[in-house]
Amino acid sequence: METNTAYILVACTLGIFGYAGYQAASEKEMDTDEYLSARASQDHRRIGLSLFASGMGIWILFGPPEVGYWGGFWDVLGYAVSAATPFLLLAYLGPKIRQRLPGGVTLADFVRMRIGRPMQIYVGLISILYMFTILFAEFTAIGMAMKALSDMEPLIPMLAVASVTTAYTAYGGLPASLRTDRLQAWVVIWLIFTLLSIIFLDDFDSIMSDSRSYNPEDEWSIGSISYMGSFTSGLALVVAITSAEMFSQGNWQRAWASEDDEALRKGSLLAASLVLPLIFIMGFLGTVVAGRGSAIVNGEYDPSASFFVLIEEAHFALISGFIVLCIALVCSSVDTLQNAVAASITRDISDGKMDLTNARITTLAMIPVAIYLASGPTIAGFTFDAGGVFRIYLVADLLAAATVLPVLLTLWDRTDSRASLMGALFGLLSVVFYGAFTSDISTGLGYLTSPTNEYGLANLGVFLSALVGSGTVTVVGSYALPSE
Repeated sequence: METNTAYILVACTLGIFGYAGYQAASEKEMDTDEYLSARASQDHRRIGLSLFASGMGIWILFGPPEVGYWGGFWDVLGYAVSAATPFLLLAYLGPKIRQRLPGGVTLADFVRMRIGRPMQIYVGLISILYMFTILFAEFTAIGMAMKALSDMEPLIPMLAVASVTTAYTAYGGLPASLRTDRLQAWVVIWLIFTLLSIIFLDDFDSIMSDSRSYNPEDEWSIGSISYMGSFTSGLALVVAITSAEMFSQGNWQRAWASEDDEALRKGSLLAASLVLPLIFIMGFLGTVVAGRGSAIVNGEYDPSASFFVLIEEAHFALISGFIVLCIALVCSSVDTLQNAVAASITRDISDGKMDLTNARITTLAMIPVAIYLASGPTIAGFTFDAGGVFRIYLVADLLAAATVLPVLLTLWDRTDSRASLMGALFGLLSVVFYGAFTSDISTGLGYLTSPTNEYGLANLGVFLSALVGSGTVTVVGSYALPSE
């Protein structure tokens, strides 16, 4: 598409979302609690659409297709399940946590009540690391997408999206994010359905044949939906991503924004039912690209952009639809992350001592840093490219896997706070023990900063050891320690 036309589409789409966010903010009398929680204001449909939109960033055009390009059926299914499972857990656990802490905003608020201030800070830091990594990865992705679709300079859409979302999120907080989420959700649902229908109906038989074929050019790419040997890597995705997503505070903010427990339960189930088939289809399309050969976009080998191989020769209307879709996806994720990171800093790190003005300043201050990291700099020898960001993701996932059971087990009345702290620590030690048992102590220590297997993918044994070790010590310690 001609670049100037793409600029117009981007500007118009951002203008609509910006106006919707401003309108939502202007209707509310804002204080810090309203800004961060929008407490008890959303019915189940609004919560479901908001969870769906905020969870479906532009990563769905890059992550699932790349997983499909490299892996087989179980990798694709694992990615889809890992995207839906956090919402299923929220449907079950969210009402329980709401009942015990009606005035909460983040999961770490509940952690403080049950385990204490040090663990609240630790959970807050894990959450910020995970969410901020997603935030600057989303900016990177919108730059890549606009480059692939219209040859737009990547920094321009990054700055445009950042400016608009920061403006309405800093002004209107969570209420503005919730309002735009609903609009963005309907845009995403309608466009995804329409655009995928065009892709599938264009040559359904060829698509199905390519999905079953193995990559004829790239020996590292299994890339066949009929390949059933990737169960362990698919399960590793479920364990790693589900654990990390439990620390995504945007989901927990919406738990308290729900008008009641039933709204939260139904809304979470609605989000899960929308997410699972969408992610599976996007991963499936990655196997289609692999069946046709190496993923070459704009003359460069780039498996992360596998999906864009399918639409390189698309007509003007289809490309226009995808540009609007990309902007809707990135805005729905970015505005949620901006407010969620601000909530974690305001509530968890500062111990609730920051007022509304400081919360807004925090929202504004994080964006220049995110844009800078999205530009791919090298800092102290570490490069923020695709491989570097993937490593940060995996480390955050590992910290989450070692902490999630000690945190969630606090819903069990018998859980001892000291045992939970020991469990989180032992979760990481379990990783070292696993490495020492399967190889040597240096391998175990290396897993703490690079929890991957020989293919560079998430190592199932590492993540399971963190999960099982932390949970076991928490339960055993709760029985063994004298009553607090």
